[in-house]
Amino acid sequence: MAALRPLVKPKIVKKRTNKFIRHQSDQYVKIKRNWQEPRGIDNRELEVLLMCNKSYRAEIAHNVSSKNRKAIVERAAQLAVRVTSPNARLRSEENKWTARMEKSDLSSLHHSEKAAEK
Repeated sequence: MAALRPLVKPKIVKKRTNKFIRHQSDQYVKIKRNWQEPRGIDNRELEVLLMCNKSYRAEIAHNVSSKNRKAIVERAAQLAVRVTSPNARLRSEENKWTARMEKSDLSSLHHSEKAAEK
């Protein structure tokens, strides 16, 4: 005799979700686990960012240098992608550079005044 089963089967809610891995990476056993994470052109989030650039924004990591940050912001402007903090480290680096230049100009003026007095 067959066992009785409920008409509506309740969905089981798991406590945690699986880690996001590269699309269809389970088909290839030759690829190691650390290479199954999405990078570069394989990243579907990048496609969403380029397609829905009004609602999504790019975020630059905190450990990116100001030189690379400037290049990323310029490339994002070319692709019409918004960046969350486009001039985050640029202003402080420019201020440091201008302050350094002003300090060197003042010291050179000071040395030239001393030379003029003698």
